[in-house]
Amino acid sequence: MLNKILEPSSLAIIAATAVQFALFLRWLYRRVRNDELMHAFVADMATSHLPHIYDLLARLCDQKGVTRPPTPPICWIDLNGKAR
Repeated sequence: MLNKILEPSSLAIIAATAVQFALFLRWLYRRVRNDELMHAFVADMATSHLPHIYDLLARLCDQKGVTRPPTPPICWIDLNGKAR
C-alpha cells in the first residue's frame, strides 16, 4: 500500500492538490482582509470626512444663495444581523 502512495504520479497529484489548497487559503485570507479594510475605510469616511464635506457644501450654498435641503443623517445598515 505504501508503495502505491509513493509512486511519482501519486506524489504529483498530492503536491498539486496541496498547492491548490494553499493558493485557495491565500485567496480567502486576502478576500476577508480586503473586506475588513473596505469596512474600515467606509466607516472612517462616513464618520470623519462626510460631516466636513457637508459643512463645506453648506458654506458654498450660503455664499451663492442656493437653498439647500437639511443634511442627511448617516444611517448604518446591518446586513449580517450583528451590531458593530
